[in-house]
This record gives sequence, structure tokens and C-alpha cells, in this order.
Amino acid sequence: MNLVTGATGILGSTVVLKLLQQNLPVVACKQSTSDIKKVEKLFSYYTIDYKNLFSKIKWVDVDVCDIFSIEEALQDIDTVYHCAGFVSFNKKDRQQLFNINEKGTANIVNACLHKKINALCHVSSVATINNLDYKHALNETVFWKTSGKESDYAISKYKGECEVWRGIEEGLNAVIVNPGVILSPGFWNQSSSKLFTSCYKGNKFYTQGSAGYVCATDVATTMINLINKKLFSNRYIIIENNYTIHTIFNLIQTQFKKPLPTIEATKFLLNMACFADNFLSSLKNKPPTLSKSLIDAALNTQTLSNTKIIKDLNVVFTPINQVISQICTHYLNDKKA
Repeated sequence: MNLVTGATGILGSTVVLKLLQQNLPVVACKQSTSDIKKVEKLFSYYTIDYKNLFSKIKWVDVDVCDIFSIEEALQDIDTVYHCAGFVSFNKKDRQQLFNINEKGTANIVNACLHKKINALCHVSSVATINNLDYKHALNETVFWKTSGKESDYAISKYKGECEVWRGIEEGLNAVIVNPGVILSPGFWNQSSSKLFTSCYKGNKFYTQGSAGYVCATDVATTMINLINKKLFSNRYIIIENNYTIHTIFNLIQTQFKKPLPTIEATKFLLNMACFADNFLSSLKNKPPTLSKSLIDAALNTQTLSNTKIIKDLNVVFTPINQVISQICTHYLNDKKA
């Protein structure tokens, strides 16, 4: 039996779908306030049999900060896919980031050890492969080096990853994945899917920064294959390739038949926008949209290597231009509906 935490998020719901398509039973973790209809909608993008597959999910309410709810959910479970996490670059969310990404992961690891779970796949982030002095493509041998520019999100994910390594030292069969920017249809107003909503409105700005991108289905399939191959005590960067933010915006806005972005958002312009955004947000008592961490990420030009995952699994990733085309089609269909 498989348990998936964060099953109402983009990656978690995709992992649930891929397991169900292999006729594997799934216990899916959600919060009491979660909207599971979003999961059914995501299923519909990939298969006409989505209603039948969705009906096979066993839902449980789990709080990763509550060890008792975790241990109860692990009854009769042999494999755990830990996709739950919290993403924020708002300073006010610092405590919640560490509660969920660090302490929550520690709780999952401890419960898996206590329940003698056969395998754990932990979803970390490429933000934990952190070394600004490294001049080549970042790979799995590059470990954390503090520079003072790390976001609270990156630090919390790094500390969560350390908890998994600790579990491995204590005998847990675990593998860690470090996905790049995960692209998926649906969830249009959250996570990376906001890219499509922004570009549909006709985004005019771009930066020279770059990132690694990958589609959600490729990440989910890779996670399942890593467990099946028992490639434990490893971590893997999962990206199709590296792209500049300018290239990604061009690809999306071309699909939407929108004018391409023509104004480069330099560090000076972004800092000015951040100052104005923070000022207006304080007046409206709303969380700011921009932060120093986001600006650093938007201007970062370090690249990532996917050599290890391709070598160990012989995986072929879906080209990002194809992924973007498919997602844009779903977005337009949803707008018409």
C-alpha cells in the first residue's frame, strides 16, 4: 500500500494518478480544508477514465506536524511518497516553513522508522543544492554552502533533507528527489502554474536568469521508478533541461498569441519594484508579492545537471516546449469553459 503526503498539491496529485494507473492502491493525505475536486480536475487532463481512478483514492486527514496522525495513516503502508511541503518567500511565514518542511519531514522520517516502512521517497528542492561559488552545472555531489543569500524556504528544505539523510543513517530505505520548476496543467493560481496565468495576461517583463524545468508527470514517474529500482541512499536532480526565464515566457506567450516580453527587469528595476510592492502591501495589510529571495532567484544563472538520473534510470524527459504547448491548450480550454 502506498501513502502520498501533499496529495492535493501539483506533484502529490500527479504521483497519486501515476500509482493508480499502475493499479496500485493509494492512501492520499490531505488537510481538513483541502479541495480534493482540484485533484479530480487534474486527473481529467491526462485520462478519460479520471472519475473511476479518482473514486479509488482512500483519503485521510494528516497534519505532518502531528506525529499521531502520521502514525495512524501509516497503518498497512509499505511505501511513502512525501510530497507535502510549504513554499513561501514571505518573512512572516518563516516559522511555518520550518514547522512543515523541517519538523514535518522529521516526523515523517521518525514514523517511517518506527513503523518499519519499506521505502520512502522524499521530495526536496534544487534550492538545497546550494553553492554560489560552484562554476559548473550543479550536480548531486554539490552540498550546501551558506552564502547569506539563501531564502528561508531553501534553508527549511535543506534542513528537511538533512532529516532524511539522518533517517537513512538509522536504517531507513529512502531516496531524495530534487526537482526543478515543475510544470503542470491546473492549479492555475498556485505554485509554478501562476506562470501561465501571468503570461496569459500579457507579461511585458523578463530577466536573464535561468532555471531547470520539468513536467509533473515525468517527476512522478521517476519517483515511482526510483522506488521500484530500490535506488536508496541517493538523491537525484530531476529536470528536462535549463532554460532562461526569457525563453520560458516567450514559449508560453507565443502559445497564447500574446506579445512577447520586451522589457528586461534588471536588478535595479526589481529592487525598486520590491520596495514599492512591500510599501503597498503594508498599506493594504496583504503579503508582498516580491522579496529579495525571489529577485535573487530571478537573476540566478547557475545551471543544473540531470546526468545522474538519466544514467541510473535511462529516463527520457518530455521536451519542455511540448509540455508548455499542452498546458497552454488546457488553460485555454478552461478559460472557454
